[in-house]
Amino acid sequence: MSSALDRLKNLTNKISSYEMARKENLKILEELYNSLGIDKKVETFSDLFEFKAINLSGASLAKENLGEIKEGKYLQVLAILYDKSAVVKSKNISLAYFGRVENVKEELKNSVIEFIIRYRFEKSFMTLEHYNEILEDLS
Repeated sequence: MSSALDRLKNLTNKISSYEMARKENLKILEELYNSLGIDKKVETFSDLFEFKAINLSGASLAKENLGEIKEGKYLQVLAILYDKSAVVKSKNISLAYFGRVENVKEELKNSVIEFIIRYRFEKSFMTLEHYNEILEDLS
């Protein structure tokens, strides 16, 4: 019985930890949204999550070479908007442009990367909630 109780405690701690991380992530994400000037292109913070995805050009987001610049490219935050009723279903929208990546200060580049990773972190929670609701509807 103690083993089952221990597993339940561990699971509860893990869920609580994720919720705390999510809350902190959203707070920092909103600060980055403002400081990077994305608020000038996307009127309200919650509107960010209407995009299908947000990507980066000019630097790598891959874990093994995170932040590695791509010479000759431009550091730019790109959002993908999906409209299933349009002829062209998806379109890219520039949310922020910072110039040639090799000329961008390291601190700014890292903030841009952090913004995208934090966005994706929150978006993954939203996706989990969405599929959880769908499964509940099936029951």
